[in-house]
Amino acid sequence: MAHFDILILSNGPGEIATWVIPVVEEIQRLLDEGFKDVRVSVILSPCPNSTGNEADVALRCDGIHRVQSAAHFFNFLLFGRTVDNWDWCKNGLVLFLGGDQFFTVVASKRLGYKSIVYAEWDARWASRIDHFAVMNSSVRDKMPPRFHHKVTVVGDLMADVPDHGINNTSSQFHVGLLPGSKSSKLTQGVPFFSAIAHYVYNKNPDIKFSIPVAPTISPQILASYGDKNKNEFVNTFTDLTIKLVDNKSLQISDNLTIELITKFPCYEEIKNFDICITTVGANTAQLTSLGVPMIVLIPTYQLDAMKSWDGILGILMNLPWLGNNFAKLINWLIIKYTIKNKRLYAWPNIWAKKEIVPELIGHLKVDNIGDLILDYYNNPQKLENIKKDLSSVTKSKGARRKIANLVIQYINQNKD
Repeated sequence: MAHFDILILSNGPGEIATWVIPVVEEIQRLLDEGFKDVRVSVILSPCPNSTGNEADVALRCDGIHRVQSAAHFFNFLLFGRTVDNWDWCKNGLVLFLGGDQFFTVVASKRLGYKSIVYAEWDARWASRIDHFAVMNSSVRDKMPPRFHHKVTVVGDLMADVPDHGINNTSSQFHVGLLPGSKSSKLTQGVPFFSAIAHYVYNKNPDIKFSIPVAPTISPQILASYGDKNKNEFVNTFTDLTIKLVDNKSLQISDNLTIELITKFPCYEEIKNFDICITTVGANTAQLTSLGVPMIVLIPTYQLDAMKSWDGILGILMNLPWLGNNFAKLINWLIIKYTIKNKRLYAWPNIWAKKEIVPELIGHLKVDNIGDLILDYYNNPQKLENIKKDLSSVTKSKGARRKIANLVIQYINQNKD
């Protein structure tokens, strides 16, 4: 029977996949037999980037015992009630891994638990939070000095992937396609990336393609974005047919098969890609950590579909009636600003403060991207140069372990 509750507050698909699950698995690993005395609960808050499957994904994690979906969040926040009337241990901890840090203040006060917040950029409510695990020292330095004793610098949780020393030993050139997990990205990403793969395949049928399926979507959901009857945007890029075959692959017309990788996490498989085509987001940080070259694409064919920005912009873009027009306006302004000021969005480029991997924005053309892939195929030294640049900006690892150790310290301090 559990004697200590860990309540994790989180929200979106990226946070569940790259923050919550890795941290829980590390806590479970470090506690070993002692994990039986702990109960891990996850309560999700609303997120504009939600796929609706976050609760199911979290429940599939062996170390997570119960999950409440975002639909019931405010009933818990305002009144302390969960939809299934959860009971709580006397001792516990609230761990913030996504959402609004203020929710941690409310939840910890209501339950009488200590609190830990993982802060990427800003640490808020410092007088009400017991401890902060921060991404870097600059987050701590922005806080008043009287709160510095509450801070532990843990590193970048998003880029903290396990080491995999096995390098690609296959003689076949292998391209990974990472169209994203959010609807706003998949709408353009699935047909666009499929068309690029088909173009390259027709030029060189020896090249292999695979898609690591995000844990918050299924192969069926992924394939639906390639269906012209469900996604009218498919016709913008291609007249190809995109069909799901046995939940294992996408058949592109009649001559190209793209493998679907449903294992999660699939770091070993990604490590074996020669190059990846991806969108902006956590993927670029993880690819950097794995040392995998990438081409980062930001297609802008459908301005009202680009609603995956964080914060208040993302919320406003997803409002009924106002959302689409607001999305068009803001995205048009962002694109203009990006092109004029050469703003970078891919994590390796941000860290390097220059473009070390191609980052392309605008009305991108299938043949241009395809020819770029073929150029890397024909010039492997260019890929080696990118790998060297990626290694120079790779973040130190261990963030998940450091956060898990902080949690365990609080468990040990509050044993009955």
